[in-house]
Amino acid sequence: MSNRIRELRAGAGLSQQELALRVGVRRETIVFLEKGKYNPSLRLAHDIAKVFGLPIEEVFRFDDGAGR
Repeated sequence: MSNRIRELRAGAGLSQQELALRVGVRRETIVFLEKGKYNPSLRLAHDIAKVFGLPIEEVFRFDDGAGR
């Protein structure tokens, strides 16, 4: 799974800490998400997308390796 969190966060002028506070997680969780080292729960993905006013699929992309 890949995501646009870093890009969207920067565009919104939010720090990692500010985004973490808005969605109720630790800053380290945002760091791991941005580096692609952590896949969020559906709830967290929804909460992050909501911060940016976007549907989940515009923030997260599922890469299944099947070449779809």
